[in-house]
This record gives sequence, C-alpha cells and structure tokens, in this order.
Amino acid sequence: MWEDNLQDTIAAISTANGEGGIGIVRLSGKDSLKVADKIFVGLDKNKPTSFKSYTMHYGKIVDQHKIIDEVILTVMRRPNSYTRQDVVEINCHGGRLALRKILDLVLEQGCRLASPGEFTRRAFLNGRIDLAQAEAVIDIIRAKTDSALKISLGQLNGSLSREINKIRRRLLDILVILEANIDFPEEEIQAQDLEKTSRSLASADAQLNLLLNNASGGRILREGLHVVICGKPNVGKSSLLNALLKKERSIVTPVAGTTRDTIEELMDIKGIPVRIVDTAGILAPRNLIERKAVKLARNEIKAADLVIILFDASHNLDGQDLKLIKEIKHKKTIAVINKIDLKAEIEKKVILSAFSKVVLLAAKSGKNLNHLEDALYDFVYQGKLPNPEFMLVSNLRHIHALRDAQKLINQTRVILSDQPPLELITQNLKDACVYLDKILGKSFSEDLLDRIFSDFCIGK
Repeated sequence: MWEDNLQDTIAAISTANGEGGIGIVRLSGKDSLKVADKIFVGLDKNKPTSFKSYTMHYGKIVDQHKIIDEVILTVMRRPNSYTRQDVVEINCHGGRLALRKILDLVLEQGCRLASPGEFTRRAFLNGRIDLAQAEAVIDIIRAKTDSALKISLGQLNGSLSREINKIRRRLLDILVILEANIDFPEEEIQAQDLEKTSRSLASADAQLNLLLNNASGGRILREGLHVVICGKPNVGKSSLLNALLKKERSIVTPVAGTTRDTIEELMDIKGIPVRIVDTAGILAPRNLIERKAVKLARNEIKAADLVIILFDASHNLDGQDLKLIKEIKHKKTIAVINKIDLKAEIEKKVILSAFSKVVLLAAKSGKNLNHLEDALYDFVYQGKLPNPEFMLVSNLRHIHALRDAQKLINQTRVILSDQPPLELITQNLKDACVYLDKILGKSFSEDLLDRIFSDFCIGK
C-alpha cells in the first residue's frame, strides 16, 4: 500500500498552530514543482521547475490572479532532500488564514494532504534515514531538557544505529564461519573457531550491556521522571513544590487539607525532565471530597516512578505517618524530613530505618533543597556520572529488542561448550539479528510503521 502512496504528491502545514512570524507549507513528491508552477509568481517570472536545488525565491502565491500572500519559495530537488523526493517549501506569513488558504490551493492543484509523520516516513522508506533515526525526529520535537535534546540529536545523526550495526556485523561474521562448516560437513569445525565464536559472542554481549545499562536513564530523559509528593496534611508538600519550581504554584496556608486536587508541573532538575505531582494530604477522610482527594493521591502514588514522602520535623510521628510508610514501602522512595528550621520532635531513627534515602530540608527557606535535587539526580544515574556517548537508548521498543537479542546471544554462549548442532547456533544468531534489524527498520511491518508515525504531527 505504501509503495503506491509514495507516488502521491503530499502537502501539509509544517509549523505549529497559532500566529507567528513565519509559517511553512511543505510539498513532497514528483509533482511538487509542477504544482508550484501553477501558483507561484516570482519577480523574474521564472517557473519553479527551472529553479536550481537549494535556492530560495521571493514572489507571490496567486489564485486566479488574486494574491494570497507574499512568500519565499524554497526548492530542494531529489534525491538530495529530506524525503529524497522533490520538495518545495512555501515560507509565508504565519497567520492561520494565510497558511490555510495556501494549503487549500495546493490541494486543489492535485496534492494530497499528508498523513501524520508522512514526510519522515518517506525519508525512511526512501532510504535516507533508518527507523531509529526516524524515531529520533519526534524525540527532538518533544525534548524537554538540553540532555534529552542531545541524546535525540545523537540518535538522529546515527550514533545508536552505528552501535547496533557494530553488534550486527559481529554476529554476521560468526555466521559466515558457521555456515561454511554447515556447507562442508566433512571438515569438522575447529576448536579455535569455537573459541573465536565464544569470544565474539562475549564482546557482543558486552556491547549490548553497555547500551542497556544506560537505557533507564535514557528513557527517563526521553519521557520524563514521574515524581509524586505525598504525606499527611500540612507537612509542607505544596511548599516543597513551590520551592522546586521557584515560583508560587500551589496555595500554602496553615490550614490542613488546603490542597484537594493533584497539581502537576514539568521542571528541569539538573538536566532531567521531572513531571512532579503535588497531592492532597493522606488522611482518614471525613467527607466525600476528602475521600476522592485521597483516592486520587493514592492512584498517583501507584503510577509514580518515584515517591517523595514528607514528614514534619517539628512533630512526632503518629499512626497516619506509620500507616503511610507501610503503604509505600514497595515503591522507590526518597524520604524528606521538612521544617528542620523548627524545634525537632520527630523520631528520626524510625525514618532512617524505613528508607535508604533520607533528605533533611526546610522547604520554605530553601535550606538543603539542593540535597533533594542531588538525590533525584542520583536516582536516575545510580550515583554514576552519565556517559553521553553511551546514553543512546531511550525508546522502549529499542530496549525490548536489545534484550531479546541479548537473551539469544547468551543462550548460545551457554550451549556452545556442549558443541550442539551448528544449525541451532546459527538459527539463534539469525534470530538475534532479526531483533537488531527491527530497531534499524531492516525488517518491519506496516502496523509497526503506523504505530510509530501516528505520534508525529502532520507536517513532519
């Protein structure tokens, strides 16, 4: 189906909705320049079909002698374009009406409205980028921090693909040796060949480990760390949120139970995108509103990557504190003893024995707030400085494929010493290559492409 669709000339608005200084209508396909000929009038009266590649031309978009807008028209000829097809970009004024009129005009001239991600899908299908690089495009658009952007740019430039191809070539080298022995069974496989195979598989396993060990940090940089602040009423949850955000986001009062609904914000903590949620105080509900608020808070806790549980240093622990400690003991948690600027009454030993990570701070004054930020950073990177060179894997699809390939490689390493039939070894390694190929898009299904590109905006 998609081979047929590649013959269509497609068009879409490639800039975000709303007003702006510039808006872009993009065309791609064999008739892009011919369509531009019908609607563009340049100062020199020359037609876009005569323009050289990578040139920009000032003129007007005209519909039956009626001027729609003044524009800059850019021509990029195949195969040296984003899609490896003829591409025309019409840079017009960024108002919705001008963009819509130009898009409607090119559609009237025979273009088809592009599907979500169809320009990037064509770049993949036409061999300009592999599937891992195509997926990096949407990650760049959605990057929430400089670190996330850096990883996505590296993937777009082929850094992950190069690492995958290194592992793949290593497996193919092994397969060449084994297939030769299958083809000539009278020549038994030599011990040194088995030893070489074992060493190569160990190296492939080590390369996969390097990628997978950094994958959790990469995934968090891509998707954001879901952090929930919880605790009894009036322990300072909203004050902590405001302190981390460095602005008054939550209402803070001495009245217990001020926060009834969840309050969610996205922040950048030392390069890590953190989606932090302030919840209502966990208490024995006295009415329907409190019951719903507590239920909402508990649902957020269940879904969180990390829970920050707050305690008031100026009060003794009570039954509600102890019950909450018991409720979240299965979650990854940072315990925070707040209000350390007040006279201490809390049983600190109980908290230190219940949680491996405890931070003491004063949210209102900001004292020791950096200690909590350091704890969040350590949670993501397990106390190790991240190595950007190998923080390449951030996509859950890639992580699953790498794990499946590694499982087959390790199975082969285990059985190798028993000298099993060579056909069994080669089949394992071929299957491992298939998983690696799925990351790069050397093997794919239309359903997979549909799932990936449905997340894209229409103009990309």
